[in-house]
Amino acid sequence: MAVADTYWNMIPNRKLAKHLAMRDVPSLVYEAVNLEGIAITLPEVQTILDGVTVGGHKISDQNIVIHQADTWAHLFKLIDANRFEFSKAIALELHGIAGKEEAFEWGVFRSGNVAIGGSEYEPPAPDKLDALWLETESQLNQMEDVYDKAIAAFLQMARVQFFWDVNKRMGRFMMNGILLDEGYPIINVPVRKQLEFNTLMLEFYSSNDMTKMNRFLRDCLHEKIIANFRNSKKNQ
Repeated sequence: MAVADTYWNMIPNRKLAKHLAMRDVPSLVYEAVNLEGIAITLPEVQTILDGVTVGGHKISDQNIVIHQADTWAHLFKLIDANRFEFSKAIALELHGIAGKEEAFEWGVFRSGNVAIGGSEYEPPAPDKLDALWLETESQLNQMEDVYDKAIAAFLQMARVQFFWDVNKRMGRFMMNGILLDEGYPIINVPVRKQLEFNTLMLEFYSSNDMTKMNRFLRDCLHEKIIANFRNSKKNQ
């Protein structure tokens, strides 16, 4: 099913969407790792991405920064080659980079049970994951609005916890892959909204009601970016 932005009526422009995302990779990495509790500054992220080790930080944390940037680079290659799709194969491919040496296993669905800190909600058992992935694909394929589809991809991946670790980051990669592939600006959650993000995510885990998180994530899009795409010429 074809999807479009039915809320702001932005005009898809893959070239512009990718350009803006590539320009913001250091900021995207900075926001993502800080949301995961790794206290590191934007200049430090930029230094690490330039290939220079930063004192005062664990090597493992610096590797997470590098792997996050490498995953963005691979996502851009998938978009350029028209290979991106919301599929298990692509998710495993990206997790093999994003989760490297951080998750218990990377590039595969988890083989054991996990819990979500601060929530009484229990993610499904590992033998349910393949069926739930197909169920999520089916759910997304019925959505007509590109942002509803992308946001639902993130939220369901975060809630089901398909991997041992790096689930929310993977959900955001798949969410933004959907947006880039369709030619729309990505969603970046700023660290200044971390408390609201965490609070709403805990509510979502329990309820599976995506309404508040959908509104929150849409609010992360800057109005000037929206204006750029509303006035854009369609460019696939």
